[in-house]
Amino acid sequence: MLKKLRCRLVLLVSLLVLCAAASGAAAEGGSPSPSEGRGSRWLVSPELLEHAGLKLLWQKELPIKKKESLERLFVLGNRVYALSDRNYMVSLSKEKGDVMFSRPFAPPGFPVLGLELYEDELVSELISIIGGRLIEINPEFGTERKSTRVEFGITCPAARNSSYFYLAGTDRRMHTIRAEDKVQAFEVAAENDSMITSIVAGEDFVVFGTDAGNVISITPDWPKQLWQFDAADSIIGPIVRDGESLFFASKDTNIYRVDVVYRAGIPTRKLVWKYQTAAVLDKAPRVTREIVYQYVRYKGLEAIDKKSGKFMWQVPEGVDLLAESAGKAYVIAKKGELVVMDNKKAKRLYSVNFARVSRYVANVADSRIYIADKAGRIACIKPVE
Repeated sequence: MLKKLRCRLVLLVSLLVLCAAASGAAAEGGSPSPSEGRGSRWLVSPELLEHAGLKLLWQKELPIKKKESLERLFVLGNRVYALSDRNYMVSLSKEKGDVMFSRPFAPPGFPVLGLELYEDELVSELISIIGGRLIEINPEFGTERKSTRVEFGITCPAARNSSYFYLAGTDRRMHTIRAEDKVQAFEVAAENDSMITSIVAGEDFVVFGTDAGNVISITPDWPKQLWQFDAADSIIGPIVRDGESLFFASKDTNIYRVDVVYRAGIPTRKLVWKYQTAAVLDKAPRVTREIVYQYVRYKGLEAIDKKSGKFMWQVPEGVDLLAESAGKAYVIAKKGELVVMDNKKAKRLYSVNFARVSRYVANVADSRIYIADKAGRIACIKPVE
């Protein structure tokens, strides 16, 4: 009897150890095993994805507190950055979803304006405006490199090139700050003294948009205007630069493509096309290799030919583009759906149940789709070519 009792005790302890080990593995955010596929741990069922020609590459659980929720996702370089509603940041590798770092990014409640990745031959850093400070962050470890006090309010995310930072102030000026010592070099403003809503910085020129509908280009190292384009209403940032083309939306209900052309070596602008929508726009366009995607309030997501500016198709319940692959667009829609569109045939192919997805990020760099929920489950899926 004593031997039987000891055997049962050993068996019970062994089972408890195995359960604890499994629980620990889940807490670390590892991918669920295929045998767990029918459980509630999955953000989207792998079997459902397989039927839709999609493959789950990884799923992770972010190390955030139970009362904390995931607020925003960013895809920058080779990382995915997840920011909680208490400003806790988790960085994951795009390839496998491994956690590269997790740490407080800003004090809870502090506004975080933008997160941009700047890279050149000498520098690789994340840039953000946090609580009235320009913050430069190591993208590998999430540690702060430099913090510079800004003596004015900021209206849009900062931009930079190899020599300068460009900050749009509530004083209706664009302040140009030297990157090496953070001393202001100069400031500029629109002639009508309108508020700046977006800045794009390059080595060849800088462009900013305003709430009066102006798009103004200047030289990057001196307050010399190169050209100006005027829409009828406010520019909805950010302006998207694609080579020598600029794409932007305006509250005048139009989306514009303006190209930078050179005459006698001097840059000027050329309106290539203007596409009118049926509502006032409040989001910037998504620009890919051949298509411009625009969310139109109460109308859904519209696809526009990048070259001609002609209408291609519309998903009435569409909200945003998640990714493109092999001539297909993957659109996140209302009521928890992923809608797959054939771009060439302008045809809706099928939809997938995304009922548990409440957070996502548009990815125009490759075909991977990044989705999440408020609790901190994040997944990466990819179309099977």
